[in-house]
Amino acid sequence: MAIGGFALVGGTSYALLAQGSLERTDIATLTAPKSDAGEVVEEAEPTDFAAGEPINILLIGSDERNGENGDIGGRVAEGMRSDTTMIMHISGDRTRIDVVSIPRDLRVRIADCQMFDGTTLTGWTAKFNTAFSLGGSNGDRAEAAACTMRTVTDFTGIDFNNHYVVVDFSGFQNMIDSLDGVPMCIPTDMYSTKAKLDLEAGAQVLDGETALAYARARTGTGLGDGTDLMRIDRQHELLTNTARKALGLNMLTDVQQLTDFVRSGAESLTLDPQLGSIGNLAGLAWHLRDFDTDNLTFTTVPWAYAGDASGDVVMLEAEAQEMFARLVADVPLEDADADEQTDPTASPSPSSTASTTPEAVATPSPSATSTTPVRETEADILASCAVEDL
Repeated sequence: MAIGGFALVGGTSYALLAQGSLERTDIATLTAPKSDAGEVVEEAEPTDFAAGEPINILLIGSDERNGENGDIGGRVAEGMRSDTTMIMHISGDRTRIDVVSIPRDLRVRIADCQMFDGTTLTGWTAKFNTAFSLGGSNGDRAEAAACTMRTVTDFTGIDFNNHYVVVDFSGFQNMIDSLDGVPMCIPTDMYSTKAKLDLEAGAQVLDGETALAYARARTGTGLGDGTDLMRIDRQHELLTNTARKALGLNMLTDVQQLTDFVRSGAESLTLDPQLGSIGNLAGLAWHLRDFDTDNLTFTTVPWAYAGDASGDVVMLEAEAQEMFARLVADVPLEDADADEQTDPTASPSPSSTASTTPEAVATPSPSATSTTPVRETEADILASCAVEDL
């Protein structure tokens, strides 16, 4: 699942994971330069590898059913499948994160897939999750991610600069367990034989196995109409609470916790080299340390049923293209002045107080204008749960 995406942006590389097996003792206070007065000179803060620039990451949850993943999800036909795909947009000023889910049944033109051996697999119009399957024809997650990314770029216009993360069932479970679970408010009793889910309504902490079942479940009691679209709403809530807990643990500034989190799913993660750089991610995590979850937005590509008994959904083109244009322009998806701006890429009139260019809407960095937001504890999150008729 792509549910661990938020914490992954503050994660680390395989190089750091290797360090986790070594005995480490911080000697910075012994080696740091000192002033004439004998005081330690503060070191410069870590550098953001894309300072001032928005970052787009394609988060893909793999539905592979081989090995341990088959034990978890049940063994089905061989091949690569994607279970969940999300666009994560981190604003250039590092004050906003927007996450857009792409329905797996969205009818789109699948891009032609370029493979590492130089061959090309021709795409066609199909359900969106076909892109990962086509790209994964050779069993390579990176090829599958590339085909998915090309497809998303074709219909959104979003440049990911090749940033992606793929995580499978076992990796998701392990990462949730490394957080000691995710606090959730379950609104009603939920039961699904297929997903192995059995939850009573109320406030509770979901371990990795249960959180995965909650994220995957579609059919059963208390799960809505059984569509992927209903499931997306639950995934958004799960990801929100994952972020709330991760920030409450100060994960973006605690190297050991970051290491433990990513290490728990290391064998189940595939990501691009730039996101896998220890220096890049340390800098990005540092510059997100003051991020406020009030600025974490989740939404889904605007859609409607195809109406042809196929089970497909189609994009509402005008609404979808406006959403994509806002991501490209690095402006908020939920803008107070949105009703006055019918074209998010258009230049504003001289009398307009709102602008749609990244330069005009960007605010000073959090470190220059604000203090660290008050973080919630797990107890705080659970205490906010209110369920009727328990």
